[in-house]
Amino acid sequence: MSKSFFKHYSSEILDLLKLDNKTILKLEKVKNFLKIVKKNKKKVLIFGNGGSAAIANHFTIDLIKNTKIRCLNFNDSSTLTCLSNDFGYENWVKKSLEYYADKGDMIIIISSSGESKNMTNACKYALKKKFLPLITLTGFKKGNTVSKLGNINFWINSKKYNHVENSHQFLLLSLVDSLAN
Repeated sequence: MSKSFFKHYSSEILDLLKLDNKTILKLEKVKNFLKIVKKNKKKVLIFGNGGSAAIANHFTIDLIKNTKIRCLNFNDSSTLTCLSNDFGYENWVKKSLEYYADKGDMIIIISSSGESKNMTNACKYALKKKFLPLITLTGFKKGNTVSKLGNINFWINSKKYNHVENSHQFLLLSLVDSLAN
């Protein structure tokens, strides 16, 4: 029984990781925006909840180390609990953008469901500012709120958190590797 589970599981993941031409074109666009960020000495700010926060951490470290592009995430407990306590959990990402994002920065929002209120509020705020195009990574329901707000959205056609999150990590780290080579 378990062999068939793992075979099916890996097959589902591999299907999600097959990139169509539309996705490849979007990755190329994001790659070019990342080059602009580096050239203009700007930064990337990336946000996620739970597993998506861990993906944001991994992307941050690899982007800095492998491409020398400045990147920040605000997943440390002190910042998160302070901003959540003072402004509400639904506003901590928006407040982080208010405090740290500058004109010309790139904002990346990761939300598996695409319905997290803190990510939705951050997207709405980001669209009012002069940042580079807002990049979103979502899953679950096509046309979710976050994906509708993003300028460039990577939507994963799955309702399984680990499938969506693994796919998001693959996409983001492929961007790092494409710039590092």
